[in-house]
Amino acid sequence: MNTPDLGLIKIPVTVITGFLGAGKTTLIRHLMQNPQGKRLAILVNEFGTVGVDGDILKSCADEMCPVENIVELANGCICCTVADDFIPTIEALMAMPQRPDHILIETSGLALPKPLLKAFDWPAIRSRITVDGVIALADAEAVAAGRFAPDVAAVEAQRAADASLDHETPLSEVFEDQILCADLILLSKADLAGEAGLAAAKEVIAAELTRPVPMLPMTDGVIDPRVILGLNAAAEDDLAARPSHHDGEDDHEHDDFDSVVIDLPEVTDPEALTAAIQRLAQEQNILRVKGHVAVAGKPLRLLVQAVGARVRMQYDRPWGANPRRSQLVVIAEHDDIDEPAIRRVLGV
Repeated sequence: MNTPDLGLIKIPVTVITGFLGAGKTTLIRHLMQNPQGKRLAILVNEFGTVGVDGDILKSCADEMCPVENIVELANGCICCTVADDFIPTIEALMAMPQRPDHILIETSGLALPKPLLKAFDWPAIRSRITVDGVIALADAEAVAAGRFAPDVAAVEAQRAADASLDHETPLSEVFEDQILCADLILLSKADLAGEAGLAAAKEVIAAELTRPVPMLPMTDGVIDPRVILGLNAAAEDDLAARPSHHDGEDDHEHDDFDSVVIDLPEVTDPEALTAAIQRLAQEQNILRVKGHVAVAGKPLRLLVQAVGARVRMQYDRPWGANPRRSQLVVIAEHDDIDEPAIRRVLGV
């Protein structure tokens, strides 16, 4: 029996996309814990200069996905820095002494997947790698509430409940491009949405799809990895079926979004911090807050993850040799980033 030349076998890549806070990192942690015998490598594209998501994933590293297989790109949106960052990183992963069996790419919440798929046709990598599938995560509770709805009728129906829906925003275009590029859509936060919310979210998304795409509910990132890995979609060869608002454009801009990094003193009252973050969402239209906080008297880091006014906190691991430094990344649309106001609300 002839043994296949591993150098001729394309490494499958799964692109995991989705809006800010949809649960991409949580899903990847689940895949790391259930790799199905595959040696994984992970490329994390952060928005902002503090690598919170990459740090979370590195804390879960094991023999099937060692720390050196987890790479962070924090120099901007991955779909805008293909030549400078993405291609060299993929080449480095493929050149590792022990080649990964599967690569997971966590895009930033602002990334458009289609320009990234086009990068897989670059001569340096096209014969050695393939896009196994594009997985789009959609926050079922948010979609069911009418956020990022693109058609005028849906916007009008939600106007009384949410004044921000009376006009198109860049967020809706990002959301549409992500689901239109997907091979599989995971409706995250299914437990919060409930059956009625899931049904409503499916209806909203189905109205935008130009081709049949499976939609599955998911809670806390838990789903059978066999559903995610091994789709064999070869998505880089199927671009015509994945329409984008930016088709025909050479590039796109993310000037509509911005982030600031806030250093905090040691926290004595995590509940007060939760309330402050909720105020930011309500008063400053902050989309996302994430980071680690030092709490007085606690040896563990407090991981902070907030999507709008929904705040989750948990102690994840000891500070160890690292300095007890509290930092939060705050992300919002460009016009809503008011750093002095954000600092006032956070008390710094």
